[in-house]
Amino acid sequence: MRSDTIKKGFERAPHRALLKACGVTDADMNKPFIGVANSYIDIIPGHVHLQEFGKIVKEAIRAAGGIPFEFNTIGVDDGIIMGHDGMRYSLPSRELIADSIETVVQAHHLDGLVCIPNCDKIVPGMIMGALRCDIPTVFVSGGPMEAGKLDDGTPIDLVTAFEAVGQFKRGQITELRLKEIEDKACPTCGSCSGMFTANSMNCLMEVLGIALPGNGTVLATASERRDLVREAAARVMALVSAGGPTMRQLVDFEAIDNAFILDMAMGGSTNTVLHTLAIARESGIDYPLARVNELAQKVAYLAKVSPALSTVHIEDIGRAGGIPAILHEVHKRNGDVLHLDKPTVSGKSLREIVESAQVRDSKIIHLATEPISPTGGLRAVFGNLAPQGGIVKIGAVIPAMRKFSGPAKIFESMETAAEGILAGEVQPGQVVVIRYEGPKGGPGMPEMLTPTANIMGMGLGESVALITDGRFSGATRGACIGHISPEAAEGGPIALLRDGDIIELDLDAGSLQVQLSDAELAKRRESWVPVEKPLKSPWLRRYRKLVTNAAMGAILES
Repeated sequence: MRSDTIKKGFERAPHRALLKACGVTDADMNKPFIGVANSYIDIIPGHVHLQEFGKIVKEAIRAAGGIPFEFNTIGVDDGIIMGHDGMRYSLPSRELIADSIETVVQAHHLDGLVCIPNCDKIVPGMIMGALRCDIPTVFVSGGPMEAGKLDDGTPIDLVTAFEAVGQFKRGQITELRLKEIEDKACPTCGSCSGMFTANSMNCLMEVLGIALPGNGTVLATASERRDLVREAAARVMALVSAGGPTMRQLVDFEAIDNAFILDMAMGGSTNTVLHTLAIARESGIDYPLARVNELAQKVAYLAKVSPALSTVHIEDIGRAGGIPAILHEVHKRNGDVLHLDKPTVSGKSLREIVESAQVRDSKIIHLATEPISPTGGLRAVFGNLAPQGGIVKIGAVIPAMRKFSGPAKIFESMETAAEGILAGEVQPGQVVVIRYEGPKGGPGMPEMLTPTANIMGMGLGESVALITDGRFSGATRGACIGHISPEAAEGGPIALLRDGDIIELDLDAGSLQVQLSDAELAKRRESWVPVEKPLKSPWLRRYRKLVTNAAMGAILES
């Protein structure tokens, strides 16, 4: 066992003495040492219940003959830090989480690992850290939140609350209605109820093979979620006993393909592209962004979930058959696209899981013969404004806005854009440009849910497009293109734009252009002066120096 390094031989008597101070017995020294990485934190609704999950995992590991050691990671709540400078810490927290997993597991030579994440950056951060350790690992998330309901029965979620701000500003809803939405949008613990980043990543873990079926869709409040937690603990013991598969044996090029295929079929968050690229690079895989479009042409859009469709939430996907049912229909439609002969931590191959699944409600998960769209719900865009690419959740864009052109209305930060939209500075027909918000420029690549929700709330969602080198919440909808690379802070073309420049987007064709010649762009670059925001934080200053752009997954250069 790896852990023999810290517990075997006469030289390790001091080490055993310290372990005994933690309650480990002589008999325990012959058992596998299993890390339990818990992301419990009181200020994130997706994580407030995870202390209970940690206890369940530890009890199950002991029952299966292992010795559990629980430790914690940090986390930030992307909704609570949205729209102010706190958002600059969100993406950087992913790197701290990955580092903390690596540090504890590798320093103590643990034999296996159970990871309990749930929201946003915590999921990819834990995956990245576990890939570095490359030991038998099982992930089990905290589960999704139930959808909220207004008094009249209308389903609502966090998107409703953000968009209600603009509606209240316009006088469309009363203060009483705003308060009702505030009180009822997030009714339980769990990751926010739509196909936002957290739930997208928790679903992707199933097809990556590192989590059990149901991980992405079984509600946080359901007894079945507790059963899943127990099963995850039992499975890690089976994997340790069998010697694997380990994380890198599971997460290979084909597994990354499978993750993006599911992403296309369910219209996941644009952030999944950023994180999956980072995961690929952590596993030593060179995965080009352009391949996203290759897969999009082969995979139909089968499940439209909030924010793309406000009446459908993750709990509905679970009721309709879950992720295996979506993959079942993907396979029925195109039998060559999925890589099914892949192992999973369940002990079954992906093929066994997918072929035994079925759709229980074809209004929620569309059948292969009746897709929402013949192509996937995400699209990469390229052009003279995004030479290295950008990303849009095309499944959440109305057809009339998929081809659009208009004059640029430029904002140099997320905060000024949010204020300007509410103040009426943005007019129908314009393309809002928010720049210097990429991984370096932000720094931290803040999410743009506040300005995008303000656009919707102000009634501009069908007449205004938005582009940014920042990123979007999974809750964003509309003609919003993010992750523009190269970013403004590294001199990308987005930094050279001026108010009134005509920007053209053709999302179906995957194109993003500005009506400027190469000569004009080169002339503007000669006079471009880099903008670097003043920073008090030593951590963010270090992050800004080391981070790559979004096309590289916003990973830190080693």
